[in-house]
Amino acid sequence: MRTLFALTLGLWLLAGNAPVWAADCTPVVVESGNVHSRVTIVRTPAACIRYIPQPSARASDTPLEVLVFADPQPKSALDAGYFRRDIIEPLRGSTQAGLGLSLGDIVDDAPDLYPLVKAATAELGVPWMYLPGNHDIDKDATSDADSLHSFHRAFGADTHARETALATFIALDDVIALPGSKPAYIGGFRGDQFAFLEAYLPTVRKDRLLVVAIHIPLFEKAGKDSFRDADRARLFELLRSFPHLLVLSAHSHTQQHVFHDASDGWHGAQPLHEYNVGAASGAYWSGVKDAAGIPDATMADGTPNGYAVLTVLAGGKYALAWHSARDAANTQIGLHAPKVLRHGAYPAWGVYANVYMGMEDSRVEYRVDDGEWAPMRKVLQPDPALLAENMRDDLADRLRGYDRSPEAEPSRHLWRAALPTTLAVGEHQVDVRTFDRWRGELRATTTYRLDDAAP
Repeated sequence: MRTLFALTLGLWLLAGNAPVWAADCTPVVVESGNVHSRVTIVRTPAACIRYIPQPSARASDTPLEVLVFADPQPKSALDAGYFRRDIIEPLRGSTQAGLGLSLGDIVDDAPDLYPLVKAATAELGVPWMYLPGNHDIDKDATSDADSLHSFHRAFGADTHARETALATFIALDDVIALPGSKPAYIGGFRGDQFAFLEAYLPTVRKDRLLVVAIHIPLFEKAGKDSFRDADRARLFELLRSFPHLLVLSAHSHTQQHVFHDASDGWHGAQPLHEYNVGAASGAYWSGVKDAAGIPDATMADGTPNGYAVLTVLAGGKYALAWHSARDAANTQIGLHAPKVLRHGAYPAWGVYANVYMGMEDSRVEYRVDDGEWAPMRKVLQPDPALLAENMRDDLADRLRGYDRSPEAEPSRHLWRAALPTTLAVGEHQVDVRTFDRWRGELRATTTYRLDDAAP
């Protein structure tokens, strides 16, 4: 089967006429004498697999911006409207992106909403690649093979590749449906996908970036068996020779960076960077609505909902940035500190910095009143700003929103420092800075007050 697949793919790439599958996966034929504009899709019993060599018209040294959406996940037309107003409208007419990626959970078990999400995204006028998530599985599916009929009708291929002047993008459906089981899915890949990769990857240039986009992360939380180990190992082996590699994943509705190494089966020349992208829907469009009528949607790790931008550079280099939805200030650090402390009290209370793109080795520092910079300590605990929102929900005697904000969980990118209490009575300024590996120094500021207390 694999040999036949590879031979067929090779012949199609050389042929003058290339078979193509339309959005509903029905076969059509296009005429083309230019291999670089060819579209080849292989129809398998389980899915559509598409290959699109398409070098960009941009000069090879011009950076390519890529919009990355994870988990838009509307469950209703109202939620789809939030997605359009919160994510799409601020980008319309302002983005310089040459490509977009949606990393699954396009909807929340509501395939009738595909047209709304697709139409809203199309307003950006950017070529787009979609892949499915576990909430894109058809409810009436009896096997993995028949689990994506609705997705195929709406978007076509569930596994596809696209080549640009600076990078190759491979979007892989990594949700194996297990109808009747709990959970009803697991992360992994089909045999036909591996056959596609085995045939295609040897043709991919190694002097530019290779981006692998998936829904379910390759890493697993402690005690969780969320991805088939053999499939991860097989994928790692296929990718290990690529020197410029990035994995983009979704699913968690939180945000973190993971660097795979030999401890989890990666044996490449350098650690494999997996960026687990925060959700466009945040915490499933939950929380108190703002003046515009859009829910707060902060995620359980304290990250605001939004989207990522991947900037692809020459020579396989790249940069990543997180953009909170409708945040004109482009805030990168969320601060939480007490408003007032007793003058002279034991310094038991601190300022917390949620560095949304923070990593294990991120340098995060603080100072008070233009004093000396000092390091903050990385902590694994819930963001206190979200804990406070949880408390406001608990104490309210009526519902504050359609769904409450999520229960705060330990954040992978939170830092803490104790606030001094022996300074003069009055207000004091706290500055926090971090050194982002792509954007350089980033800062945020807050204040607290010291008051004398009556005995």
